[in-house]
This record gives sequence, structure tokens and C-alpha cells, in this order.
Amino acid sequence: MTKLRISTIPDSRPVKLTIELPAEIHRDLLLYAELVSGKAGEAADAIPDAARLVPLMVGRFMETDRAFQKQRRGRKPASTAGTTGVSSEG
Repeated sequence: MTKLRISTIPDSRPVKLTIELPAEIHRDLLLYAELVSGKAGEAADAIPDAARLVPLMVGRFMETDRAFQKQRRGRKPASTAGTTGVSSEG
């Protein structure tokens, strides 16, 4: 099996995410979720919610962006409340 950057989706409390994606990115996100679940070719309800991948992908992207990390280290820590731009409901 191909080694994907995100191999599992950790359990977490539910988060409501509102985002608009181009259709091509949405199709690829659904395929990624299917591949991560190891349930390729199965019914869509057997595949984990693709929206749960988005925070993992964004987090991984920021972790590996050297320019971002360099700028981040040079700044004072800010309050994390309301800085993500993503609404969440628990």
C-alpha cells in the first residue's frame, strides 16, 4: 500500500467546518479519505468524513512550511482564541 502523509484520523470531538472548495479539490479530498480509511471502493457511508482531514492537512502544511515556522518563532505568542478562522461547535 502507498505510504500517505496522514495515515490515520485521530478521534476528536466534533467540529463544524464551513469551507468552499473547488470541485477538483473536493474530489481529491474524498479520495484521500477513502485511501486513509483503507476502504477504497466501499460505500460512501463506510468512509470517514473527509472534513476531518482538513485540520490535519492544514496543520501538517503549516508544520512543514519553513518560512512560516521561521516567522512564527520570531513573534510573541498570541492568544489562540479566534485565530484559526474556523468556527467550531462542540
